[in-house]
Amino acid sequence: MRITTSHRTQSPLVDVQMISHGTLSSLNLEDSRRFYEEVLGFDVIQVSPVSLAVRKGSGHTYAVVETGQPSSMEVIDHNGIDVRGRDAVLEAHKALTRVKDEYGLKQILRPVDQHGVFSFYFADCDGNWWELMDGVARGETTVLDASVFSVTLR
Repeated sequence: MRITTSHRTQSPLVDVQMISHGTLSSLNLEDSRRFYEEVLGFDVIQVSPVSLAVRKGSGHTYAVVETGQPSSMEVIDHNGIDVRGRDAVLEAHKALTRVKDEYGLKQILRPVDQHGVFSFYFADCDGNWWELMDGVARGETTVLDASVFSVTLR
């Protein structure tokens, strides 16, 4: 395994305050909004004729922009969403499988134990990839908070 070296400095070149948002592609804004609200229960507002703002459970927001083109996102570039417990992952998998055609989901992979969590990946109606996982209270923020995860400190 290759281990990287930290390049942390006291004064980075850019004084970033937070990671605030990301951008997701949409083929059709109406279909995307329906998916985000009805399937994932996201908070959604339309902010322009061609874009939505979506979020759930934190301040991190996605701009969903209607491009008319499918997302070029690969599964490795996925977005993570957390549910409570292994059973919730299995129930979500069943639910998404049941409504796959109704919501135009592109692909749903099987749930597996991987990288310390139980999860599965799926591609939404726009081709954006998601990992639905048995999460922890504060999501992936706990990885950066716990030095036990750092391979450079071992």
